[in-house]
Amino acid sequence: MNAAEQGARDASERNLVTPRVLVFLTSRNPTTGAHEVLLLQGAPTKRLWANLYNGLGGHVEATEDVYSAAVREVWEEAGIEAHDLILRGVVTIDTGFDEFGRRPGVLMFVFVGVTEERTLWPSAEGTPAWLPVDALSNYPLVDDLVELLPRALDGAFFYGHYSPQPDGALCYTFHAPTGAVHR
Repeated sequence: MNAAEQGARDASERNLVTPRVLVFLTSRNPTTGAHEVLLLQGAPTKRLWANLYNGLGGHVEATEDVYSAAVREVWEEAGIEAHDLILRGVVTIDTGFDEFGRRPGVLMFVFVGVTEERTLWPSAEGTPAWLPVDALSNYPLVDDLVELLPRALDGAFFYGHYSPQPDGALCYTFHAPTGAVHR
């Protein structure tokens, strides 16, 4: 198959998506034994999600696959060499119509992994931190994490769709591969 045969060049009237990865690493606190998840507190200067906690991640470059992007983002944002990441979910995010009448969106690949590495480094994106899973409600999270993170950590694969509401807020819907709806 030829690269020009992919139909991506003539997309002016089609829906477009930006591929992104989101990664949640877990670990046991060596002192307390608490189950923790690695989240990134967004830098105060970030355009999106400043000062809020989110998973590690970002855009997938055209030159890499989604797994390589996930590994790269964990390294860039926390200084951890991620190994054995598992694709746990795929979420389509409808961002509404743009100024050209298109419906650009995001296709987000959600990965999880386990690590014993506890040494972290901050980046321009923010400061990574190990947070106890059972106390996440005490932290300012990006709002979809309340529904997304438990699904990612529970071990079952899921599909998600975020759709814009009239006020601009997103409505989150999740499905298991069997078609059962989780809310």
